[in-house]
Amino acid sequence: MIKRLYPKLFPDPKRVILQFFELNHARTKRVIQMVSTLDEKEVIKNLNGVFIEFSKRHKNFEEVIFSNFKKVEKFIQSSKLMSRERKLLIGSYFSKEYSISAAALFNPSMVPHPDQTKLEKDSLRFVMSLRATGEGHISSIEFREGVINKNSDIHIQKNSRYLNHPKIIKQHRDDILNKKLNYTSKFATEIRDLLDSNYACNFSEEVPLSERVLFPHSRSESVGMEDARFVRFVEKNDFTYFGTYTAYNGRICRTQIIQTKDFQSFKIGTLHGNAISDKGMALFPRKIKNKYVITSRQDGENIFIMSSDDVYNWNDARVIKTSEQPWEYIQVGNCGSPIETDKGWILITHAVGPMRKYVISAILLDLENPSKVIGSLKQPLIEPNENEREGYVPNVVYSCGSIVHKKNIIIPYAFSDSACGFARVRIAELLKKLK
Repeated sequence: MIKRLYPKLFPDPKRVILQFFELNHARTKRVIQMVSTLDEKEVIKNLNGVFIEFSKRHKNFEEVIFSNFKKVEKFIQSSKLMSRERKLLIGSYFSKEYSISAAALFNPSMVPHPDQTKLEKDSLRFVMSLRATGEGHISSIEFREGVINKNSDIHIQKNSRYLNHPKIIKQHRDDILNKKLNYTSKFATEIRDLLDSNYACNFSEEVPLSERVLFPHSRSESVGMEDARFVRFVEKNDFTYFGTYTAYNGRICRTQIIQTKDFQSFKIGTLHGNAISDKGMALFPRKIKNKYVITSRQDGENIFIMSSDDVYNWNDARVIKTSEQPWEYIQVGNCGSPIETDKGWILITHAVGPMRKYVISAILLDLENPSKVIGSLKQPLIEPNENEREGYVPNVVYSCGSIVHKKNIIIPYAFSDSACGFARVRIAELLKKLK
């Protein structure tokens, strides 16, 4: 049933972001002191060298390194007497490049683009999110955009070599905790961490979508924003994009949700409730019986379903799919949000079998009662072939969200946690096998 498509997406180590390079207090003071002893000619000479080597690799280079100087300015007693050139040179010592996908580019999801103008007939513009992983296995979310033409072929827009951080908007002030709440110090720390995980951010209109990257900001996601599952959620003739992802700090996982209308401004928050555990939560694209519905993997092994009046709070969960076939004895889970058809909800799934081999399959859920499974495939839909089985994590295919075009489902998928491909399946043929 499956036809593999072009193009393939591979990680590009040339795409780097400019970050603050943090040192401990003693080293920070030492570096600042040494730069402060340089005469002005040496300052200008060294600063020119930095600009010649690095400024063309970044937009707003001077602005960013100056902002990094401002982060260490508190260690300088007489910064007002310094020339701007010396401040910029100090800022360059506290700046670094980070290649966001030096290790891997994988686990994609696709949704219809908010702008569907100026397209040929029967074409669809899309937004694609990807998990980019670099040094230290830190994962961030980057984006692509492209068009599916009338023949359901994929065309990715040419990628920019630049990357940009958004402007972060804090959602709280520390004095709220310090002055208005009487918590123990341990509990106050937990609350601060929770509040830190809820924030907003936005990009300038001038920054193209492919240059936008959501890089870990809060402590809870310091090691990664993993496996974002975006869905275009429709309610009352309006739509919002939601993206559930796993926030990881190196020890603990937390399920977060991204909300946006335009992939320019984002609100990021934490999911709560008794049924929030493990990874891989995917929201249905509309309410069912006036409730939000989500699929998840509560116990690391089976597929669950939950419903709620509030998209941020989930308390009831029930198992709908357990491991049945030999190729799924280890675990089953979703591969993104379900796809609505007149015959039921098609849920693209993943499964793990012998030798920790990941495959992609599908089940069919009842349209009005999605806790009821009415069909499943007896064989995997996609397995890693000989060109896909080698990589960062061998023998894996995985997706975080598919898209419908005309009579087809387009499945973007990662292979071996390293790079990405696309596959196409006809809905009618898949439904026939599911039934």
